[in-house]
Amino acid sequence: MCVVCCLQVFGVDGVNFSVHVENQTRARDAMSRRHHRVYQLYSRTSGKHVQVLGRKISARGEDGDKYAQLVVEADTFGSQVRIRGKETNYYLCMNRRGKLVGKKASNRSADCVFIEKVLENNYTALMSARYTGWYVGFTKRGRPRRGPHTLPNQQDVHFMKRFPPGEQPDLMPFRFTTVSKRSKRVRAASPQ
Repeated sequence: MCVVCCLQVFGVDGVNFSVHVENQTRARDAMSRRHHRVYQLYSRTSGKHVQVLGRKISARGEDGDKYAQLVVEADTFGSQVRIRGKETNYYLCMNRRGKLVGKKASNRSADCVFIEKVLENNYTALMSARYTGWYVGFTKRGRPRRGPHTLPNQQDVHFMKRFPPGEQPDLMPFRFTTVSKRSKRVRAASPQ
C-alpha cells in the first residue's frame, strides 16, 4: 500500500516545473505580498545611475542623486517588476517603438512591466514583459537605447542594483574563526 502511494506522489511523469513557474509569474493576484525596494541602478556602460526625470529617462545620475533613487515594485511570484522614480513618481516604461519613456503613476500600463534577469556575470538585465527580447539599455553618454537594438549579452543592458547612500541594510559583521592544525593520526602498528 505504501509503495503504491509513493509511486503516485513521486512517480508523476511529464510534469514540467518550469511551465508552472512561468504560469505563476504571469498571474497577478490580490493575495500576493507586494515588495517595494529603493535602489539605484548603476549602468555598466555609462558608469552612472539611471534617472527618471519625468518623461525623460537617462543614465547620467551621480551616486545619491535624488532622481536616481528608484522604487522597484514586485507584485508577482516571479521576477516581474515596475520601476518608479522616487522623486518624480513616474514609471520607467518602453513604448511600442522600443523607446524608454516615463509615464505617470496613475497609468497601470503593461509597457511599464519588466522581467528582471540575473545574468551569469552577476549583472541584472531588464527585459520588457510586453515586448519579449527588448531590453532596457543605455549608451556610454547615458542616452537610452531603443529596445529592438539591444541583446542580453551587450554591456549596454547590464545594471547593478545599489542601495542609496545611507540606506544600506544593517548587516552582521562576518566573524572569522580560527582553525587549529589537525594533528597527524598515529596508526596502530599492523601485525606482521
